[in-house]
Amino acid sequence: MLDLITGFATYVVPFIIVLSFVVFFHEFGHFLVGRWCGVKVETFSMGFGPELFAFVDRYGTRWRIAAIPLGGYVKFLGDANAASAPDQSGALVLSEEERRLTFFAQPVWKRAAIVFAGPFANFVLAIVIYTLLFGTYGRTLLAPRVGGVAQGAVAEAAGFRAGDLIVSIDGAPIDSFAKVQEIVSGAAGQTLTVVVRRDRQDVTLSVTPAWKDVEGPLGKTRIGMIGLHASTDRADMREEHYNFIQAAGLAVDETWALSARTFSYVGGLLTGRESADQLSGPIGIAQVSGKMAQAITKVGLWPFGNLIALLSISIGMLNLMPIPLLDGGHLLFLGIEALQGRALNERTQEYAFRVGLAVVCTLMVFSTYNDIARLVRRFAGGGS
Repeated sequence: MLDLITGFATYVVPFIIVLSFVVFFHEFGHFLVGRWCGVKVETFSMGFGPELFAFVDRYGTRWRIAAIPLGGYVKFLGDANAASAPDQSGALVLSEEERRLTFFAQPVWKRAAIVFAGPFANFVLAIVIYTLLFGTYGRTLLAPRVGGVAQGAVAEAAGFRAGDLIVSIDGAPIDSFAKVQEIVSGAAGQTLTVVVRRDRQDVTLSVTPAWKDVEGPLGKTRIGMIGLHASTDRADMREEHYNFIQAAGLAVDETWALSARTFSYVGGLLTGRESADQLSGPIGIAQVSGKMAQAITKVGLWPFGNLIALLSISIGMLNLMPIPLLDGGHLLFLGIEALQGRALNERTQEYAFRVGLAVVCTLMVFSTYNDIARLVRRFAGGGS
């Protein structure tokens, strides 16, 4: 019994906190822009299922906390359900004034703004978190010096040596080993021209990063690698601290880079270049949340904050996928409506939402299966 309580406190509670925080900002984006566009918000719910606590604000919005903390939703006047499907029969009993306050009475651009506001809020949250992290902790940067070359790696075949200082890659100047990793990780299969400084002379090398699966915060990630190790010499390390403007600029760059990487993975998944077994679900996120929460007392808030930002970016990108039921699907329908001058008929939307629900449920089941399979492999191998 004690182990059960300890496990709940260690993994489930941090997971609920992280997910609820990210979901709140996503839904608050919908809520805020909806209010700005003159739409009446009936319900703002954190979680699904039976209501545990609720209050009604002065605008008539019911703020509720529900029993199943695995998401949330905003329900506007005229919505039939949490997925914002139009309530055709309910609209008949609304007065003319009330109809003007519904989501579906708004022009296309306003509806698109309300829909896009959810994912956009996720990116804003990530930028805010990274701004605080960079502004508070700064960064420890390693010089782009080669500390060692893995035996048999593509870097060894390309002629890299320990002590080489990487000056540029494909003409782009390099100022840190992290920049080398960033470029190489996204260039698998592409030949890179690398200039290194060796014995006070510049030497040009060509290397093609190879694909490699590595464990990331939310599961396995496939990236490009060449087999270089960073220098561990103190002389090659430097601490950088930033003011608010500098930290915000770095935060935007980091959010953009992670978003681009996520988009690249989704594209690779659709084209068969990426493996679907890299997807991680609730169990995997709960595991990582617990580990990051435990690490706070040892290494500070950076790992935990980084996890929240990464999850927020992932949810933002996921919701922008053109799948009915998700925000991207709504934006797709709105784009079609703007082009043809009328909305898709009710039956077409209903079938599309069913397909979208099936896709989302399949992704959830498959990612959870991946989580369980990783746990089984870990325990079978004696890992912790």
